[in-house]
Parts: sequence; structure tokens; C-alpha cells
Amino acid sequence: MAIVKPFKGLRPPQAIASDLACLPYDVMNSAEAAQMAEGKACSLLHITRAEIDCPEGTDVHSETVYLKSVENFQNFQEQDWLIQDEEAKYYIYAQTMNGRTQYGIVGAASCEDYNQGIIKKHELTRPDKEEDRMILTRYLNANIEPVFFSYCAVPEIDDIVASVVDNQPADYDFVAEDGFGHHFWTINDAAVNQKIEELFATKVPATYVADGHHRTAAAARIGLEKQGQNPNHTGNEEYNFFMAVHFPDNQLQIIDYNRAVKDLNGLTEAGLLDKLAQSFDVELAGTEIYKPVKLHEFSMYLSGNWYKLTAKPGTFNDNDPIGVLDVTILSNLVLDQILGIDDLRTSTRIDFIGGIRGLGELKKRVDGGDMKVAFALFPVSMQQLINIADSGNIMPPKTTWFEPKLRSGLLIHKLD
Repeated sequence: MAIVKPFKGLRPPQAIASDLACLPYDVMNSAEAAQMAEGKACSLLHITRAEIDCPEGTDVHSETVYLKSVENFQNFQEQDWLIQDEEAKYYIYAQTMNGRTQYGIVGAASCEDYNQGIIKKHELTRPDKEEDRMILTRYLNANIEPVFFSYCAVPEIDDIVASVVDNQPADYDFVAEDGFGHHFWTINDAAVNQKIEELFATKVPATYVADGHHRTAAAARIGLEKQGQNPNHTGNEEYNFFMAVHFPDNQLQIIDYNRAVKDLNGLTEAGLLDKLAQSFDVELAGTEIYKPVKLHEFSMYLSGNWYKLTAKPGTFNDNDPIGVLDVTILSNLVLDQILGIDDLRTSTRIDFIGGIRGLGELKKRVDGGDMKVAFALFPVSMQQLINIADSGNIMPPKTTWFEPKLRSGLLIHKLD
């Protein structure tokens, strides 16, 4: 069963929460981070992307940047921009997008659960990104940004969340510049906190990394590192845990993650359509954007026209948790066999475009000339993600896109 503990959160006063909170470090470059932090001295980007406070051209992975993060982190606490709660507790973090709200429990997940596979993953990580987050965590001695977890919904936990939300004013409640709402409550009742811990320990056999595989892996490695440095290790130290927001699976919706390719691998457009017809029913859908409406249906934008592609029976395996995925079908039958892209992680001929940007972005990229063809996919379901994680399999690269992104800075978990 999953271990999810309350902890003493480090968090901002209500008056500055919306200015301090920011998008995750990995959804922007340095120039974008500097622009987002402009005029906001208390933006957490001064800690998560501290290169914005260093001389232009400073290597983002240099000790200069990490030390600036430490300096800014200390300054935030001295300025009382971040204040630690006196008692360990759980928190509720909710997000609203397009009139739909999802409610997560913020708690300290167990590094040992990750090492033992109770925290389940569905993606591979890149060692360089993992190392970067490890170094920052080591310097700050804190989980500075949350990771995004899911679990199979438990009605008793839902009831507790609903009771808090209905009967207690939010500590933070704001709409960010992207139009998404962020709402946050502390759970101050000790009995309620104890009940939540018991429910996770008895009703939640596993949790699932939805977004934040690199931060999760880095946190677990830091836990092992600190364990090895402590001759009096007991397993109860804060470094054995890391901060995660746990959302019930039935509240989450995965957005499509689409592909655009720079060339046709030497084929003519007619030649591409002929090859596609071997594995797909190909229908011209016209010049208006066409969005896939079911599993195993794709849309393709090529030379001003949209096409509906439906995978033919026998070209996929619905009994295989990986083979049933549309990203697998597209990767095997189109990107590899027809367009010659056999490694999605390293190829420079392909780009991945999150569905939050809309299918109009695919049209724009092709019409602009930097891409030759684009493919839109029907999104993966939470049940598919859970099935794959439970079976120990790994999804192909760039399969899931979760939105809204968790705002960093509303809560920080110190490791001491």
C-alpha cells in the first residue's frame, strides 16, 4: 500500500501567492523565464531558473546558477516570502480549466515506494535531466517543485476533500495569466490528517506518476544518497519523502500529444498516401481541421488538406497494453516503416506538439514550411496509463500531456 505522509509545508503568505507561483522549470527556456519573472521579485523562478539573475550567457547547469538558487531561496525565507507551517499536515490543491476542476491531496510520497515499484511510472527518464534536478535538490535541501501523481479514486478521500472545500475558505485562490484557476486549502484538523494517512495506507495499493518522472526519480536518488550519508538512518527522516500532488484518476483528463515531420522520406505526396492505404483506410476530410474522435483513428494534415486515417483490423493488438496505443500504431506503421524515423528520442526530423495548442498549430507548422506533414492522435485514457504502469511497461516517448500544469511555489518540502 502507498505511504503518503503529512509534512510541514513551506509556503507564501496569501498576499503574494499568485506572484510567487510559477510554471514548472521545464516548460520554458531562460529568456521566457526572465520575461515571466519581470516585475516579480518574489517569483519562484528566481530559485527554479536562477540563471535569470546571473550574467547573460551563464551555463544553466553551472555552480554559479545553483549557488544563486541557494542565495535566493534563503532570501525568500528571510523576507518571509516563504514561511514554514509549524505542524505536519496535508493540503488540497485544485486546478480549474475550461470550467472543470480537479482536486489533489498534497502529501509526502515515499522514496522507498518508488524504489519498490509501489509508485509506478510509465515513461523513461533522461539521465541529464535527472541529474540536474538532483543537483538543485541537493543544493537547496528541499523539493522545490511538486510532482503530479494519480491514484485509483477512493470515495472516502473524495468525501474529506469535499468537506474541506465546502466548509473552509481557500488559503489561495487566483487565476493565472494563462486563464487557469488555482485553489489551495490547508487541512488543519489533526484527526482528519490522520484519517487521510490511514486511507492511503489501506485503500491505495499504488500511485502513478502522471507528470514529473525526472523530479520523482531525482527525489528518490537523493533519498538514497542521504540515507548513505547518515549512519543513524531510521527511515523516518524527511529526506525519505518528497512532495507530490495526488489526484484521483477519475478527475484527470489526458490531452492528445501530436506529431509533425519535416519531410516525407523521399516520397511524393501521392506515394505517401499509397503507402498509408496499406495499413489504414484513408479518407479526404477537406480543408477544415479534422480531429480524431475515437481510438485507432488519426487525422493527417498534408499540403492544405486534412485526412482521416483509420487503422485496419489486424494492424494492432488490443490485448497488448502497448500495442493498443495509437502512438504505437503511428510510430510502427507510419513514422518508422514509411517515414524512416526509428528513434523518436533522437530524431531531428520530428517534433511533438501538445494538444493544448490545438490542431491549428499543426496546420500552422505545415503551412509555414518547416514541417511537411502532421498527425493528430486520439488521447490516451487514464485507464490505459494505469494498465501500462501496472504491467511494468513503458509508453513510447511523448504519449501523455496533462494540463493544467501544477504551479510551483504554493508549497515546498524541506528535507531536514
